[in-house]
Amino acid sequence: MNLTLRVWRQAGPDAPGRFETYRATDVSPDSSFLEMLDAVNEELIGDNEEPIEFMHDCREGICGTCGMMINGQAHGPRAETATCQLHMRSFSDGDEIVLEPWRAAGFPIVKDLVVDRAAFDRIIEAGGYITVDTGSAPDANLIPIEKDAADLAMDAAACIGCGACVAACPNGAAQLFTSAKMQQLNLLPQGQPERYQRAESMVEVMEEHFGSCTNMGECEAACPKGISIDFIAMMNKDYRKAKFKNRRTA
Repeated sequence: MNLTLRVWRQAGPDAPGRFETYRATDVSPDSSFLEMLDAVNEELIGDNEEPIEFMHDCREGICGTCGMMINGQAHGPRAETATCQLHMRSFSDGDEIVLEPWRAAGFPIVKDLVVDRAAFDRIIEAGGYITVDTGSAPDANLIPIEKDAADLAMDAAACIGCGACVAACPNGAAQLFTSAKMQQLNLLPQGQPERYQRAESMVEVMEEHFGSCTNMGECEAACPKGISIDFIAMMNKDYRKAKFKNRRTA
């Protein structure tokens, strides 16, 4: 396969950006999208040119760092597929592919296709953990958990924090990420002691960095793990209760 790439190049956060055109030749349909970019970068380095900066780590759809806009779609054309899991057989010989970083105010550009997702870390720091002292590790299955709750918590925990939900949202909202990271704890017995403190803190930090949800549903469609917007409704319910409970106990 021979492809034309139009790639967003930006030297730094304050530098002007532009699209540059590159050729990707003799691309195997069985190679991954990131392997194709590796080959392009090898040619650029061989020609003493600056390689394309993009994030990657596990390349197994787990870490979430590989996110980028591919032809205007977060992670590319295949549903529930991270960029690192996207194979070149999803494209056709002669295609033009446009690559851009996440376009969201909460994700400032660092360089080329790399954005700063530290705002996600701040949301987790606000309450995405359990601090209650539970002593030594209990025996397996000692705490009974309803299957429905366990299944929902596992669905929420599938979130890899890639930011596709924010990039796809017209408002740049982070409700899907925040609700998933919140409900993976709030749905379980271990998360109950700090449930409402967690809900209030995480939502209010989220609102400092990201836009508001207007139920467009683009976040669910773009999520590489298919996380449901039902979690947003659960988060909103917990937040409303939190504002009442935390005020009464203050």
